[in-house]
Amino acid sequence: MDKTNKNNNNVIVCKNINKIYQTGDVVTQVLFDVSLHIKKGEFVAITGPSGSGKSTIMHIIGALDSPSSGSYLLDGQDVSKLSDDQLADIRKNKIGFVFQSFNLLKRATVWRNVMLPLVYAETPLADRINLSAKALEAAGLDKDRWFHLSNQLSGGQMQRVAIARALVNNPAIILADEPTGNLDTKTGEFVLETFRRLNKEEGHTIILITHEADVAAHADRVIYIKDGRIADVL
Repeated sequence: MDKTNKNNNNVIVCKNINKIYQTGDVVTQVLFDVSLHIKKGEFVAITGPSGSGKSTIMHIIGALDSPSSGSYLLDGQDVSKLSDDQLADIRKNKIGFVFQSFNLLKRATVWRNVMLPLVYAETPLADRINLSAKALEAAGLDKDRWFHLSNQLSGGQMQRVAIARALVNNPAIILADEPTGNLDTKTGEFVLETFRRLNKEEGHTIILITHEADVAAHADRVIYIKDGRIADVL
């Protein structure tokens, strides 16, 4: 059970979320009555072993999937009642995604990768340049790497580009799925410190999905998932 006090500062409220997948006659329930609250400006880790359901929760919070039952409120708005276009707007404007595999265009420059969300949003070129520069600076990537192709970068540098791309639309929430999974320990620490700085200095709400306890420990609060249920909140 989530121990967070309910208040008007909650940006995310999940109540009695269940998720069921059906393939033919086979029905698999992945989440069981999951309830959690995340406050604006919090740094929260959602952790648990592989197969625990944490990735499913991530997809629901990120408006990439819908619960089978229960409710999910984002800024007080019931996400389950939104159209596909409205969900796309949420993913574009409110949530920045950072993935373990970086998901960069390998033959595109750092600039091009970071600008891409702004291109889709039809942002004017001058604004694209300014916003991308601010995002890259916030992500801590050295300027001498900005015109490199993404496949010319180290893993840590690529993750910083991915963070910059997540920041470029100035989303209130950054959702990071195993962001240190492909990085060595030292580089992973640098990336986690970047999230910490973005949280403390820029005010972004950070939701970190990880199966590693030492990575989760960087967050201010840890939600532990086991067998599709919230087992503990620390």
